[in-house]
Amino acid sequence: MEVKINSVHFNADQKLLDFVNKKVSKLDTFFEGIINAEVTLKLDKPEATKNKISELKISIPSNGYLFAKKQADTFEEATDLAIEAIRRQLDKFKEKLKNK
Repeated sequence: MEVKINSVHFNADQKLLDFVNKKVSKLDTFFEGIINAEVTLKLDKPEATKNKISELKISIPSNGYLFAKKQADTFEEATDLAIEAIRRQLDKFKEKLKNK
């Protein structure tokens, strides 16, 4: 699976990029048909708490894509939350495939 990471209004360090890449790549264990994943990391208002936003969009065959957007105190936490939301969506998608 190809993982593309965009950081908006800041430059992400290599440690953050590696973390996101590793976490997103693990989604393959839940569903093998993932074509690619696009992660967008954004900074909301810098002075606010929970100002880190992680958006995750994955492309899957036949259905188009799944999307999750989460906000937290750190990019790592926001990414974890987004991945968990996508994992739940993948479970529902797999159930639909089984019932067809």
